[in-house]
Amino acid sequence: MSVVEPQINKLLDKTEENPFLLCAVASKRACDINNMVRGQHLRVTQIQDFDDITTVVSGEDPVSIAMNEIVDGTLSFVKEDFDRDIAGANVEALRHDI
Repeated sequence: MSVVEPQINKLLDKTEENPFLLCAVASKRACDINNMVRGQHLRVTQIQDFDDITTVVSGEDPVSIAMNEIVDGTLSFVKEDFDRDIAGANVEALRHDI
């Protein structure tokens, strides 16, 4: 699978040309979408005697939804938080390498 729409250069523009950041932001949002849809599905199946529901979120998979949210600006990140988390991860990685 490859990202065709939205275009990868537009996605990278929104995430400081950092593919790691793009993947981190998109995967976190995709997980949130999956959890939300799963929770809605479970609530409905508790009410009904049988499971006859097909959950459809605009016909797109959660990763595509997240990528579109990044491009249109509805999903972003706090640069300072990201920088702090990465710096902490780098320090921790260096401790294990020594």
